[in-house]
Amino acid sequence: MKFLSCFIVLIIALYSCNSGKKPLFEFAGGSIHIALDNEPATFISRNVDDIYSADVLSQVMECLVSLDPKDLSVVPKIAKSWTISSDGLTYEFLIRKDVLFHPHEVFTSNEERKLTVEDVKKTIELICSKGETGAAGTAYAFVFEQYLEGAKAFFENKTDHISGLTVKGDKVIFKLTEKDNNFLCKLSNISCAINSRKIQEANLEQEMIGTGPFKFREYKKGSTNSIVLIKNEDYYLTDEKGFALPYLDSVIYVLESRKLEQLSLFEKKKLDLICGLPASRITKMLEGRISDFNSSPPILILQNNPILTTNYYFFNMQDKRFKNVKVRQAFNFAIDREKIGTEVLRNQYSELGYYGIVPPIKNTLRGYDFEGVKSVSYSFNPEKAKKLLAEAGYPGGAGFGSINLRFNISDINSGVAEEFAIQIYSVLGINVNIDGSTFDQLQKDIDSGKGELFRIGWVADYPSPETFLFNFYAKSVLLKKSTAFTFNMSKYNNPEFDKLFELAKRSNKLSDQMNYFSQAEKVLMVDPPIIPLWYKGDYEIVHSEVRNLHFNALNQLVFTKVYKKPWTKEEYLEKMKHKK
Repeated sequence: MKFLSCFIVLIIALYSCNSGKKPLFEFAGGSIHIALDNEPATFISRNVDDIYSADVLSQVMECLVSLDPKDLSVVPKIAKSWTISSDGLTYEFLIRKDVLFHPHEVFTSNEERKLTVEDVKKTIELICSKGETGAAGTAYAFVFEQYLEGAKAFFENKTDHISGLTVKGDKVIFKLTEKDNNFLCKLSNISCAINSRKIQEANLEQEMIGTGPFKFREYKKGSTNSIVLIKNEDYYLTDEKGFALPYLDSVIYVLESRKLEQLSLFEKKKLDLICGLPASRITKMLEGRISDFNSSPPILILQNNPILTTNYYFFNMQDKRFKNVKVRQAFNFAIDREKIGTEVLRNQYSELGYYGIVPPIKNTLRGYDFEGVKSVSYSFNPEKAKKLLAEAGYPGGAGFGSINLRFNISDINSGVAEEFAIQIYSVLGINVNIDGSTFDQLQKDIDSGKGELFRIGWVADYPSPETFLFNFYAKSVLLKKSTAFTFNMSKYNNPEFDKLFELAKRSNKLSDQMNYFSQAEKVLMVDPPIIPLWYKGDYEIVHSEVRNLHFNALNQLVFTKVYKKPWTKEEYLEKMKHKK
């Protein structure tokens, strides 16, 4: 009996030691490898203004809320819930009590790792402070300067606190100066991620100590560099059945800008998915391996995913030649987008640039007048282009001089730039010097205005026309004085556009917002600061054992519930039967 009693005590002790651990999903474990086209520009969340930094940091850091990868609806994250006042000016967020920051030597105990309302408050204050260069972070210009009461006064050191930011118990309260229908969506942007106040005070933000499902492990240098993220064993969320999240042990980003090399790695199963195929291999990949897509179960899964991304060139509106609207219209009419689409892009796009700056994804942006925008936009009309240029005082390109086109080098961007230069010279008689560089250098040249025409791909931060149209709002030029992030890169100024943009933002009804935003874009395209080229639509191919990976219009990949398990024929056929 004594031995039995000891045995029972031992079992109870062992159970107690493991009782705090969440049960593991049956197929937990494994790694996902994915390519990253360019190196992240920063590892400090409040400074993120590029998609590459956002891709990595969004796995490590978290905001008060996030967007569901399946339908892009706003869902709770660090904030367990929230309420919004009837006038839309006050937001109260209830902060979770079970969130731990990733382990770091700056924390002397697990108690110090616990996220509190003070961490949230300190993060917002730091976002709204002048950085090392005297400029604020991305989120200040993106969200807080215009909307959070007292943020601007705090930034300008006129006060020692932000009047519109308070804490009460487990709640963080935001008081806005004006209603913003997209405020929650904006708070989901990675530049609004919550950092530990101890990490901030130790000036260690660049070490990426977050609360997300994965922890930063290392930046591995080699023939091909990679960023290694590993599972956060202390992650607070579970799946619907109570199993621990994330399922994966690691996410590994392979830094590789060459699409052909990405495809080679994918075919060798050194990458689990590839987003966007090299133009020269599209036909061979899609037609040559058709049996791999159509078998039961398939070896590869293909999706043609329309993305809220617009690839375009924008004019430097400080150049006196481009102040003439007829010149900008002439450039737009001189472009044969069909030729670019077939010969350079090899049909890898969702739509060609016959609309405006807002990608025509009707299922995501319901109620937007895409056809109305298209009716005032541009198709290939060389005779009209020549006539407009002559009316602007440059017949046949005489007296215009040459222009520099700045772009970041890639097989697609370089090919489009070469074709663009050929077409402009052929139609307008204007010489275009194509000048490629790294993405980082392009950003610097945009900031300094070094060039007359620039290539950019604008990726939506949230599913609204506002995220695109804000780039041409005249007041956003003023933000450059207080932030390192560049809005309205072309320095566009049109009072009629601004008026309609503001009416849209003040509208309570979604239908009214869409109406005013549509009208604003029509004004924009009649007086174009841009040349829309194409709207992104990637062929995205995944090895079939990768499950629960959702592609969406923002191209935000969330790996929290992703796992790997090969399909059996019976299992796959059963899935297809239920899908029908």
